[in-house]
Amino acid sequence: MFNRSNQQNLTLMKETEQLFNELRQEIINNHEGVHEGTMMSSPGIQYNKKNFTFYYRQAVAFRVGRDFEPESEGIHDYSLLNPFKNKPPLKDWFIIGPEYRDKWPLLAEIALQKISKGK
Repeated sequence: MFNRSNQQNLTLMKETEQLFNELRQEIINNHEGVHEGTMMSSPGIQYNKKNFTFYYRQAVAFRVGRDFEPESEGIHDYSLLNPFKNKPPLKDWFIIGPEYRDKWPLLAEIALQKISKGK
């Protein structure tokens, strides 16, 4: 049975993915060498064929590096990317939910800067 809660979840999912798609297009339009890509079968953003940001489970994953401190950007609710059952999380990748969507452009820029400098 499809209830109101399911409909609200679907709407939130579509809105979150749309926000990511808008972010992706903005980053691609503003930076040479940046293209659409995929990571883990999800839409992403690449620089020189290396992913630095992608849509992940109704949130966005950013490869901002191990030294990144989310709290310094006012982000207090996040997780590390952990796609494997028997391996530790990927410490360079932070998952940031839609409640911090206003931070996504900054985080994408930080991730692009890190990957473009080879760090």
